[in-house]
Amino acid sequence: MRNCVVQIVVAAFIGILLGGCDAINATSINEINTSPANFDGKEVTLRGIAKDPTRIPLFNTKSYVLKDDSGEIAILTEADLPKMNEKITVKVKVANIAIINGESLGMTVTEISRR
Repeated sequence: MRNCVVQIVVAAFIGILLGGCDAINATSINEINTSPANFDGKEVTLRGIAKDPTRIPLFNTKSYVLKDDSGEIAILTEADLPKMNEKITVKVKVANIAIINGESLGMTVTEISRR
């Protein structure tokens, strides 16, 4: 009986630790904004507060701004827009239209998934 309780406590502890991994592995927005060429074609996790939801029906385009302690970044999405001031974690793909002499031109950040 005691062994079973210990196993349950250990399993719960591991679950709590693993559940917090996204926060630990989140990339700061400032890292992407200052070196977008380093993130070209990569998928990263971001955490922050959703702001400025925008929908342009004519072009079927939706975007929002994600803000963390380091800065802000515009995110394109095909999903429903997040609520204003909602705290979210998103997996995104960073892409650049071109990279010239190590400098990014036309960076886009597209949402893959959201929690």
